[in-house]
Amino acid sequence: MKTLAFHNSTQINTTSSLGSLGRREKNSLNCYWACASLLLLAAVPQLAHSQDDPLNKVHVPVPPAAAAPATGAPAGAEAPALTGTDALKMSPGSRIAMNVDLVLVPVTITDPMNRLVTGLEQNDFFVYENNSQQKIKTFSCEDAPVSIGIIMDLSGSMTSKLIRARDSILQFMKTANPQDEFFVIGFNDRPELIEDFTGSVEDIEARLQTVRAGHRTALLDAIYYGMDKMKTAKHERKALLVVSDGGDNRSRYTEGEVKAQVRESDVEIYSIGIFDPYAPTTEERMGPVLLNDLSEETGGRMFRVDDLADMGDIAIKISTELRNQYVLGYHPTSMQRDGKWRKVKVKLVPPQGLPPLTVHARTGYYAPLH
Repeated sequence: MKTLAFHNSTQINTTSSLGSLGRREKNSLNCYWACASLLLLAAVPQLAHSQDDPLNKVHVPVPPAAAAPATGAPAGAEAPALTGTDALKMSPGSRIAMNVDLVLVPVTITDPMNRLVTGLEQNDFFVYENNSQQKIKTFSCEDAPVSIGIIMDLSGSMTSKLIRARDSILQFMKTANPQDEFFVIGFNDRPELIEDFTGSVEDIEARLQTVRAGHRTALLDAIYYGMDKMKTAKHERKALLVVSDGGDNRSRYTEGEVKAQVRESDVEIYSIGIFDPYAPTTEERMGPVLLNDLSEETGGRMFRVDDLADMGDIAIKISTELRNQYVLGYHPTSMQRDGKWRKVKVKLVPPQGLPPLTVHARTGYYAPLH
């Protein structure tokens, strides 16, 4: 709420000139200043009222950010307050993952050889919400711009893989839609914003030249921070690309808290996993499971790296998928604003002659409250 304030930065000195005036002139001048003061005081409430009048602005109630665990949240992970037009955007934690009047579901289709399938039509798809079939109202497969967050592992175990990881991220961005915007978060003991939203690949490339690997792995904190950062994204479609080589061993947020945040968002997660098959710790051995679960929950995918030389090709493949998704839109038959989880299932009946195809889509969304 804006506050109207009058500052006395400019002072008008009238006492020195009054000495040279007669009594009648002094009385007239004093009367003039008294009237002016009364008029000014009368105007203040009206001006302030015009600023706060509910008819002049839209109030969007935004629930408070989720409280951090008792151990404290990583620096920068706290959700900033939303005001003005930013409050109208869908955001993680708002319990509104999608517009209840039109639910949009991005869908990726792959064949048995894990290749992208394009060219399908609207009548090949069927959408179900809570096991009830929905009528598809909109269908597109256009290359719409995306807001993308890069979550880059900078823990000590990434030292020998850092150059490959950096190059694959740059290849990903260079093959993206020219209208995409990006931010980069690096993490080891804690997440840190390396580059804020920008469309300049050159700026990000320059910043990535300065990063160094070391310390432990706060993967969950970094993903939570990335979801929170998406609150300021300008595009309707949003995605995170996570590049990591192991499980979490440093985060303050728990797996359950991050999964809840992921479910409440409309952000797809893609992962490039560089895993050690002989990982010595439980956290490292569980790394592939964690990233795979988070990715599939959102309709994204995890790609396992067996050869570091393949990282660039994998990054380009993910970029291609984001540019060739089908987006299905439907009006839910249930319009109740109860804040409950609604399960979404996309089924595909492909044209005859095609092999069995796999559907990748988010598993559901939270209905809005009230």
